[in-house]
Amino acid sequence: MAASETGGAQVKSAVRTVELLEFFAGKPGMHSLADVQAAVGYPKSSLYMLLRTLVDLGWVETDATGTRYGIGVRALLVGTSYIDGDEVVAAARPTLDRLSDDTTETIHLARLDGTNVVYLATRQSEHYLRPFTRVGRRLPAHSTSLGKALLATYTDDQVRAMLPERLEQLTEHTLTDREQLIAELNLVRQRGYAIDREENTLGLSCFGVAIPYRTPARDAISCSVPVARLTPAHEQLIREALLDARDRLALATRHLTPARS
Repeated sequence: MAASETGGAQVKSAVRTVELLEFFAGKPGMHSLADVQAAVGYPKSSLYMLLRTLVDLGWVETDATGTRYGIGVRALLVGTSYIDGDEVVAAARPTLDRLSDDTTETIHLARLDGTNVVYLATRQSEHYLRPFTRVGRRLPAHSTSLGKALLATYTDDQVRAMLPERLEQLTEHTLTDREQLIAELNLVRQRGYAIDREENTLGLSCFGVAIPYRTPARDAISCSVPVARLTPAHEQLIREALLDARDRLALATRHLTPARS
């Protein structure tokens, strides 16, 4: 076999492995071989061998019957090491702590991944009524204040290239028209922060700002608060605290990358 053919086979195997792990990551729980095959489309024999290899290595787990498969503990270890070694997460910790104290609400740090945002760090509110968001959760950028703050750092044409004309609707308040979203992104650029008013989760409002250590921005922070507790005075406090946090994070992260990337 030629070297190029060997390389091609290795790349194909690697792609299938990653696609399989991403399937399990996006579909929590245990799945039969038939369900997995229907989702990924690989031949059953090669899929079974790949699954058994990943089970042996700890990346995939099986149930007591050995016939159903789910994500393994090795994936958690790799995900944790990504966060533990990330310079932005490390630089942001003092600011996230202070923002949590200043607002008494739930604080998030997230990163843009394609057209979604992935949560990298969270500070939970001490209030009894509070949102719960786990690290590693992925949400559509267009429906979150984090995502809108990040999308606003792109040009309108870049946003059009990234997003379809019709956007996924998560609640009755979600903007589903791309041009309406772009119009709102222009407002985000003017005022410096983004707002999600029950667009992702009913009963929850969020305010977000992008961290400007690179352009377009990759990371953002947000403050989430139940609408039942969101008075005009509290909203103003949150906005001011977020803008102050953004400025402090701009200083804390300015050494990480050039202003443009």
